Amino acid sequence: MFDVPTSSTPGIRTNRPNGAIIDFLYNHPSLKLGGPAGFVSERSDHQKIFGIHNIAKDRTYPIHDVEFTAIRGPHGTIPIRVLYPESGEDWRRRGEAAALIYFHGGGYTIGSVDEFENGLRLVAEGSGCQIYCVEYRLAPEYRYPVQLDEYDAVIDWLQGEEGKRRGIRADRLAGGGDSAGGNLTAAICLRRRDQGKKPLAAQILLYPEARLPFDTLAAKENNTGYYLQANGIFGFADSYMARPSRPNAGPTPLDPYVSPGMQPAKELGNQPKALVVTNGFDPLRDVGIEYAEKLKQAGVDVTWVHFDDMTHGFLQMTPWSHGAGVAARTMARAVGDVIYGKDLGNGNLSR
Repeated sequence: MFDVPTSSTPGIRTNRPNGAIIDFLYNHPSLKLGGPAGFVSERSDHQKIFGIHNIAKDRTYPIHDVEFTAIRGPHGTIPIRVLYPESGEDWRRRGEAAALIYFHGGGYTIGSVDEFENGLRLVAEGSGCQIYCVEYRLAPEYRYPVQLDEYDAVIDWLQGEEGKRRGIRADRLAGGGDSAGGNLTAAICLRRRDQGKKPLAAQILLYPEARLPFDTLAAKENNTGYYLQANGIFGFADSYMARPSRPNAGPTPLDPYVSPGMQPAKELGNQPKALVVTNGFDPLRDVGIEYAEKLKQAGVDVTWVHFDDMTHGFLQMTPWSHGAGVAARTMARAVGDVIYGKDLGNGNLSR
């Protein structure tokens, strides 16, 4: 963990990225996020490679229990996969467990819970947190604010009796996500604050797309070759944004629930504490660091974790990279520290 920078700190990366990840990407040349093939092809490629059902058994991580459930949402049924870690069972039995609602990345248009479950098992066991992996509706079939509406529905579901029934302590329910899911998490925290709704306990922002990185060094030096294609980020935003039929009726790219990172620090106060994770070889590196800095300036309690040799999406690449696995476990410990706080040492977590 690092002190949050007091001024923008671009260029934090090693001379070379993690070699195992580069080898993995070389051996899977079609695996790109925001590449020229388009989201339909990328959906298929990601499922074939990252889907837990396609990963060798000796490369999948243990978990105490997995539950498949669903709730009725404002736009239809929302499937949810719950990961119950062995390391959190004592907390759960006492009704003091922490939980993380997780919205996966993929530029709003790509990805499924199947592709993130394996890495999130590491996070669950390493943090002691139950993880509620949400199969939310993807763009462009469903555009803003559908995804935020579904996020709200899952939060409301777990903040009530349902969370209590599952052993969750009310003040230990957090939200999180990577990339586009990090954007959705930051946005939902702002929207619930502005609507006067009960806040989350924390926001876990893993290499978040806090705003479009059009003016950053990270987008220039990591433009291509490291999984996420910088130029493709703009296409994802285009797929996500609504197309209102009336003048001035819909969101703009500057709206706080679309681009939290575009907001001045003075507009970001009174929010849940945050964990912000960034990577050296990631086009989104600098906008994540910038957002962490703004949150700190706004008086939000911020923990910043940086991996200077990791690429975007390393959480999904842990079966093929020892370094990515180490990073995921380090990140998991930070998640537990942030959500459980000072009481962490009173549980039975295997640290």
